[in-house]
Amino acid sequence: MEAVVFNGKELKLKYEKAYPMPKIENDTDVIVRVEYSGICGTDLHIIQGEFPASKDPLPLGHEFSGVVHEAGNKSIFKKGQKVVVDPNCSCNLCDFCRKGKYQYCYTAGINSTVGIWRDGGWAQYCKVPQTQVYALPDGITTEQAGLCEPYSCVAHGFDRASPLLVGEKILIVGAGIIGNLWVTTLHHHGHREVTVSEMNKSRLEIVKKLDTGFRLVSPDVLAQEKELFDVIIDCTGVGKVMEISFNYLKPGGKYVLFGCCPPTHQSLVNPFQIYDKELTLIGVKINPFSFPNAIGWLKAMGSRYVDYEKLGVKTYKLSEYQKALDDLKVGAISKALFKMV
Repeated sequence: MEAVVFNGKELKLKYEKAYPMPKIENDTDVIVRVEYSGICGTDLHIIQGEFPASKDPLPLGHEFSGVVHEAGNKSIFKKGQKVVVDPNCSCNLCDFCRKGKYQYCYTAGINSTVGIWRDGGWAQYCKVPQTQVYALPDGITTEQAGLCEPYSCVAHGFDRASPLLVGEKILIVGAGIIGNLWVTTLHHHGHREVTVSEMNKSRLEIVKKLDTGFRLVSPDVLAQEKELFDVIIDCTGVGKVMEISFNYLKPGGKYVLFGCCPPTHQSLVNPFQIYDKELTLIGVKINPFSFPNAIGWLKAMGSRYVDYEKLGVKTYKLSEYQKALDDLKVGAISKALFKMV
C-alpha cells in the first residue's frame, strides 16, 4: 500500500508505494481504509526532531477518518462503516488512567499515540484497536471527520477553560488551523467579543471566509493598543509569543496555552503579575475522552463552519507530501490533509 513513512533516526520522510499492509492480529482489531488524514503541527515538530516519536520507520498521521476495511471476529464494527479514529488511549492500570486522566499517563496517552509511536494514518490502511474507533453518525462525512481529532483537542481545551462566558473579551493568538477551529467553536457557542491576532496576512484572509465578524489584527496592533482581555487562547506554540501576550490579560484573566511548544522553548513570566491580577494559566494536553463531544460539535456545526474552503484546508495525494509541507511552511493554507478517495 502507499504510505508516507518517517524515519525517526534520520529525521526523513519518504513516500513508499509498497509499505506492508496491516493484518488483523487480535479479535478486536479494526483495519481502517483511510480517506482523510491530516498533517498536524505536532507532526511538523516531529519531522524537525523537536517532539519525541518512534525511532523506527512508520507512517505518521494521528488525525484520520475512513471506512472499516476489515474487523476482528469480536469487534463491534462491520466492514463498510464510516469511522474516525482517536489516536490516544488509556493504559487502564495507573492512577491517572483510573481517574479518567490518561493525558498524564506515563505509558499511554501521548506516549503510545497512533501515528507517533504506532503506524498511523499517512497510509491507505491503518490497524487500530476497536476501543479507539468511533462510528460516524448520519450527517457527518469522512471529510468533515478528518478534523475530528483536532476538534476533540479543542473540546478538551474548552472544558479546561470553562466557564467561558458570552460577553467576555477573548483573544485568539495565531490563525493556523487550530486558531480557526477555536474561532468556529467560540462563534458557534455564542461568543462575539473575540479578537484574532496573526502576523501572516494571508492567514487573516482565510479567517475572513468564516464570516464571524470577529476583529482581525496583527500583533503590532495589539502592542500599540495595549487592550486587555478576559481570556487569551494561545494557538501559536511559540514560547516568545506567550511571553508577550501574557501581558494582555485583565485582572482575573485566564491564559490558555493550547499550541504545543517544542520542549526547548522558554518564556519569562512575571510571578508578581500572576499574584497581583490573580491570573490563571491553563495547559491543554491532547483529548482525554473528548471525542464524543467533538463528534457532536461536527454534527451541530455542519457545513456552516466545518468546510475545508472556509477553514483554509487543502487536500493532497500521499505522493504530494512535500508540496503539502511547503504550502504549510509559507502559510498559504491553514492545514493540509491527505485525501485517499
